[in-house]
Amino acid sequence: MGLYLGIDFGTSGARVVVIDEQACIQAEARYPFEMLDVLDLASCWETALLTSLSQIPQELRREIRAIAINGTSSTVLLCDAVGKLVDAPLLYNDARGAAVIEQLRKIAPANHTVLSATSSLAKLLWMSQLPSFAKARYFLHQADWLAFLLHGQLGVTDYHNALKLGYDVAELEYPEWLEKLEIAIHLPKVVTPGTPIAELRTEIATQFGFRRDCLVCAGTTDSIAAFVASGAKFPGEAVTSLGSTLVVKLLSRTRVEDARYGIYSHRLGDMWLVGGASNTGGAVLRQFFTNAELESLSHQINGSKTCELDYYPLLKAGERFPINDSNLAPRLEPRPASDVEFLHGLLESIARIETRGYELLQKLGADRLTRVYTAGGGAANPTWAAIRERLLQVPMVRPVNTEAAYGTALLAMRGVEEGVLCPQVEVQEK
Repeated sequence: MGLYLGIDFGTSGARVVVIDEQACIQAEARYPFEMLDVLDLASCWETALLTSLSQIPQELRREIRAIAINGTSSTVLLCDAVGKLVDAPLLYNDARGAAVIEQLRKIAPANHTVLSATSSLAKLLWMSQLPSFAKARYFLHQADWLAFLLHGQLGVTDYHNALKLGYDVAELEYPEWLEKLEIAIHLPKVVTPGTPIAELRTEIATQFGFRRDCLVCAGTTDSIAAFVASGAKFPGEAVTSLGSTLVVKLLSRTRVEDARYGIYSHRLGDMWLVGGASNTGGAVLRQFFTNAELESLSHQINGSKTCELDYYPLLKAGERFPINDSNLAPRLEPRPASDVEFLHGLLESIARIETRGYELLQKLGADRLTRVYTAGGGAANPTWAAIRERLLQVPMVRPVNTEAAYGTALLAMRGVEEGVLCPQVEVQEK
């Protein structure tokens, strides 16, 4: 029996899913992030990774043929020659890169994906000005570094994570304009998501009882993993990830890129996943309500009724999509006396942002929206689904699976089926 392990590092915790060769789930586990120490994120992540491995039943670990990891897009870090971090990582929504956007505009093509305060390249350019940068040798994404802990090879990423670093996913190479930045750092070698990189480190295999020939594969981002998990596969089908943030991805035969609105396209086979990531989402809801309150209050909302409250729910100033403005202020007033009415306003306002996003994608040339699958914690809220279906005017479809970890396990399985091992990593220095 061959089994495959997918690990999802989202904003609220780590999840693992083990599937068999028929893509049936054999085991699941979660590791919630109770209190993340921002100054020691790497240690928190490593603890979550190793604890997640230990939560898999021992008899299943012996049968796992391949592992893949997804992480939050544009969560990045710098490390030295042995993989030790030289400074704190920057999270996906960290907008300190706004300070270098004008410098990037002089080099990057107009409206390029990297021209965002939260892009990986903007973060790298900002980090290059820190004193700690002198100790750095590698620039990695969250998923890259976590996979390194398992396979031991530094300097490799996948082209989903590399998109916001400026990697050309159409030509499958770093563009010439990127060289003009002259940043003295190793940019990672880029491979197809799911590509087997190397076997599991001997000490990890021994400690947890994995087979010695278990492969660690190149990963992806959390929202793309959720798309893969959903079962969507035809142009016009889309997946909305309603987690801590709101991420939309529409499968299209046409590639759309426009940094003015935070829109970018990921390569997926011979098609494109066109979309963007908003800072609105479940994290704002949890600022006001517990999970139990969200469930109870949602039952009291009539999702077929329009709510006139007009919010732009954000935790703090700054938005990425469908408005790309690092200074956009949250709008959460007025708050009515009724919690039911307030929650209705929040859910409807987030749904309006989602609708505006899909309308913008189609206006710029993506395939017409035909149906929407929903992933993330918000997928379990039927009231929210009713509100969204009313605004989007397309069917809401139940996904095959809503867990990004499941999609990542599928990625590992498909990578092994392809049977192409990543050649010895040769990092490129730009």
